[in-house]
Amino acid sequence: MKIPDTDSVRELAAFWDTHEVTAFDDQLEEAAETVFARSRSGVTVPLSGDERAAIREIAASRGVDEAALIHEWVQEKLLH
Repeated sequence: MKIPDTDSVRELAAFWDTHEVTAFDDQLEEAAETVFARSRSGVTVPLSGDERAAIREIAASRGVDEAALIHEWVQEKLLH
């Protein structure tokens, strides 16, 4: 059996759901470059050291990370 020659994510997912990669060692090759990269959708906001420290402190007091706290604040502003 051969690995499907397709760019279809659905076809490849269906194939690998029912096959073990170790059975195809002879058909695998190492990729020289990154094939898949996660898309990062975000915005960079410049903050002073004091602003960053304040955000870190508030986030820690709430038991969340800084990104979650900032996301919460943005959502609040968008709803009002």
